Amino acid sequence: MKLPHFAASGVELADTEHLLEGLPALQRLALTYCPRLVTKPTLALFALDTRLASLLRNSSEPMLAQLRLAWWRETLDCDASQWPEGEPLLGILRSWRGEQQALVSLVDGWEALCAEPPLQQSAIEVLATARGTAFAALARLADVPQASETALRLGRAWALADIASKLTDPGEKGQAIALIETQDWRRVGLSRKLRPLAVLHGLAARSVKRGEDIGQAGPFALATAIRLGLLGR
Repeated sequence: MKLPHFAASGVELADTEHLLEGLPALQRLALTYCPRLVTKPTLALFALDTRLASLLRNSSEPMLAQLRLAWWRETLDCDASQWPEGEPLLGILRSWRGEQQALVSLVDGWEALCAEPPLQQSAIEVLATARGTAFAALARLADVPQASETALRLGRAWALADIASKLTDPGEKGQAIALIETQDWRRVGLSRKLRPLAVLHGLAARSVKRGEDIGQAGPFALATAIRLGLLGR
């Protein structure tokens, strides 16, 4: 899977390939249908979301996760000129100049999962909304602000399906499924600049319809992804 060369903007090709390799399989697949002009901010969003999820997953105590999340919140809340050098993810996140607050909100969304178990439905909803809000900001960065509300709806719905697929506690999973059932899963046309979101949402809608986790989609889901990637719906 090849990405555009970003060396001219201070982000080396090796860095982008490293970030790409760290993404979940569905996000890597969705990114292949991203137009070159918006690949950088889209990859940046996927990579940050993945990094934040990893911080929670690999922290032995909620307090440790909160400390690590606090570093990202404080950093992203500063002007990009003050960001430390040498972190490839921060390098590519500079493409979010002007929409950094959506990234701060994404950090807050992941922090909501640091609450004592079992997770409350409100915590799941906060994270899903934060991820949807980030997609709305991506629409503005992609110069399609008229699609921001739709991007928020589709991003939030996909996020709920994704969160549900990661939960193992029956009660917590049931809370996520209850939220999934309240979503509007109709597919709508999106700008080609938001094609990765169309792929993610479409695969999530397919999994919800079949009553399966999005991460357990079989080989036939690939045909759906190809159709969504090429046509957008």
